[in-house]
Amino acid sequence: MAFRGAFDYTLDAKNRLTVPAKFRATLSEGVVLAKGVEPCVALWRAADYENFISSALSNLNPMTPEYRKLQRYYSANAFDVELDGAGRVMVPPALMAHAGLEKDVVVSGAGTCLEVWDRERWKAHDEELSTDISDLTASLGHPA
Repeated sequence: MAFRGAFDYTLDAKNRLTVPAKFRATLSEGVVLAKGVEPCVALWRAADYENFISSALSNLNPMTPEYRKLQRYYSANAFDVELDGAGRVMVPPALMAHAGLEKDVVVSGAGTCLEVWDRERWKAHDEELSTDISDLTASLGHPA
């Protein structure tokens, strides 16, 4: 399933995020919450996260500092969690701090995962994406 859409949510007092209902069945076998490259929290199906990391590291020599840094970043900043009976996940404090999450958040689709953003930060990021999309698509060139 591709993760699409943007949804406004509010974290509860225990920093639990309600996962959009339409994605709960897909995530029922477990979730990985991980530090995003941008200031957000990525929410993955466990198998997809493993594939993402393997793909990202596949062309690197495991003996290089770059490989070890990336492996460490993606392993140390990822947490295996389960959806509770109400379809929520608890966001660890380290990920809350990384993404600047407080109460009001946006859960946005990112294709292979969901991203959790501070609502105001998402608004600014989405506006930047909208401004940049014309140049980004033009730089892709044309298919042969």
